[in-house]
Amino acid sequence: MQPSVARFHAKRGAHEPRGGFAAGGLADRIERLGGILWGLHGQRLGADVAVAGAAHEVGPGRTDPRGGKIALQILRGAARQWRAFGQRIATRYDLPVYLYANAATRPERVKLADVRRGQYEGLKREIVDRGREPDFGPSHLHLSAGAVAVGARPFLIAYNINLESQDIDLAKEIAKRVRERSGGLPRVQALGLYLDDLNCAQVSMNLLDFTITPIWRVWEAVSAAAREHGVALRESELIGLCPLKALLDVADHIDAAATDEDEERITRAAEWLRIRDFDPSMALEIRLAEAERAGA
Repeated sequence: MQPSVARFHAKRGAHEPRGGFAAGGLADRIERLGGILWGLHGQRLGADVAVAGAAHEVGPGRTDPRGGKIALQILRGAARQWRAFGQRIATRYDLPVYLYANAATRPERVKLADVRRGQYEGLKREIVDRGREPDFGPSHLHLSAGAVAVGARPFLIAYNINLESQDIDLAKEIAKRVRERSGGLPRVQALGLYLDDLNCAQVSMNLLDFTITPIWRVWEAVSAAAREHGVALRESELIGLCPLKALLDVADHIDAAATDEDEERITRAAEWLRIRDFDPSMALEIRLAEAERAGA
């Protein structure tokens, strides 16, 4: 029996501006799940452009969990597959669909932020304008789903580091220092926040390609910047899942025994990164394997 869709993440914290739901599985299952969500949520998805992002690790087909050339070949294939996926859901659900990242067919839509420019209200006005029309589907927003962006891209890791400080200005300064847009680490997005529930400042980040900037380098860069101000790092957190190889890279960096099982090695990596509430099932491939066993 084929595995059903596995839910990866569903969370909205006090410091998170929008809720999130992540799932993985075969393309046809994701397509049906999308239809259920778009139908059930009513106007609630109308607050923003709903995103059906497709990382290559969870797209149609499989990758070598250790990455490398196979993953890159899958990624190129995934772009074609997810364009076809976008066209199918546009037809099936009468949705305006925008392609982004590696699935984009025009350069101005590679970045998701450019696709989502203006959010729901802005797109509602602009969707009929030349250059803002969807790649597939009607040039008007769906009553319950709004619009959907479909992309093929490396797995995005949502990774946050909490400081032993309440200084939000320091968090903003560190975020500016480490993010790519300000001349920092490549393929890293970052901003500084204050968390009322944890009473501390946070550097909140998206790691867009861990093969270019690994997690351990981000941790060390934030640690070095905070140390210059006499501030230590309290802990870090993963929002959702993380590719197994991203955690194994950390294990390699700290010289965790290569003879240990992967779950033990990534647990060592998580301890070094001080990942709060870590469980080995936060690794993408381990979660998928659990879903396969449950559906067997």
